[in-house]
Amino acid sequence: MTDGDEGSVSDRPEIDTEVEAVVDRFFTAFTDGAEHTEAILTEVLLPEAVIVSAAGGLTVYDVRAFTEPRVALLRSGTLAGFREWRTEGRTGLFGDVAQHWRSYAKAWTQDGVERHGAGTKSLQLVRTSAGWRISAVLWDDERA
Repeated sequence: MTDGDEGSVSDRPEIDTEVEAVVDRFFTAFTDGAEHTEAILTEVLLPEAVIVSAAGGLTVYDVRAFTEPRVALLRSGTLAGFREWRTEGRTGLFGDVAQHWRSYAKAWTQDGVERHGAGTKSLQLVRTSAGWRISAVLWDDERA
């Protein structure tokens, strides 16, 4: 879905589909399990991508610093059944740049305790010779 701002809506619907596919693939990196996490993130993120968490304080990651602890957590056995799903989302496009906002919910079991959460992610994408890639991710989780 594209926003209605003048000049930002693509006249090529296949671009929307391509961007949505990359965004959806990013989210599967964590749902599919640790054996796929690193490969999927390498596929969808630019090597120089910046990942920023505003959840519980500001933390800025490069791709490696973001990926390694998540793979370790997924492999540790203390976290099971993690999944995130879209509750709402929209994409704005202009030329070779896309901005995607997504509200999401998440659920998992950690140390035997069922947990739930929600938040919002913003993903910036750029069209490269290899297709659309994520250049930046920013998220914040809802607080109690």
